[in-house]
Amino acid sequence: MKHYDRTIKQLAIYLIGLFTLTLGISLSIYAGLGVSPVSSLAYAFTLATGISVGLTTIIANVLFIVIQIIITREWKWRSYTAQFVITLFFGSFTDFTLWLVQAFLPMPETLPVRILYLIASLFVVALGLLGYLSARLPMMPYDALTYVISDHFHMAFSKAKVTSDLINVAIAGIVCLITVHQLGSIGIGTLIAALFIGKILGVFIRKWQHPLVTWMMYSKFEKHE
Repeated sequence: MKHYDRTIKQLAIYLIGLFTLTLGISLSIYAGLGVSPVSSLAYAFTLATGISVGLTTIIANVLFIVIQIIITREWKWRSYTAQFVITLFFGSFTDFTLWLVQAFLPMPETLPVRILYLIASLFVVALGLLGYLSARLPMMPYDALTYVISDHFHMAFSKAKVTSDLINVAIAGIVCLITVHQLGSIGIGTLIAALFIGKILGVFIRKWQHPLVTWMMYSKFEKHE
């Protein structure tokens, strides 16, 4: 029962984290100043095709799974299946939160409002990452790919993360330039997200990760044993 109780808590925090993360991404899209590196390719596909960002998020993450397979030359079906299922949730959450943002928040018609949405998105994304990472459940394909790059090419994780982000942003920029003849998903908001989300997340981790993990690991059934 203890294990069951803990797993339920982990799943709850994990899904809430994913939902919050997509809400932050949707805020950055609504701001229109450039999206974070992790979602830049998916949004570039949306601008190029008109397909919903949720569906292009799924497509982009399937591509990240394929790249993992190519790099490792291994078929880890359990890991890739878990990543694919997570991707389905993530894509669905993205479409839903973008609808919420567009339905209930004022249109960002002025630069100050757009900047406000962008700043809010940084904190919301960081909060979502806190829950998603603290749950210690399977990673999404983009994050898993970063670990694969780090391990396979013997790079420090931080360097692999920067490399993944730069490649993702570069490809997204190329897709936008070819299809819509402008940078589209890439903007000052992309740079700001790359610079500050990690710093904000670091603060959140120092303040809240330990009590959050402690709560998840504590079972209400322990006191009866």
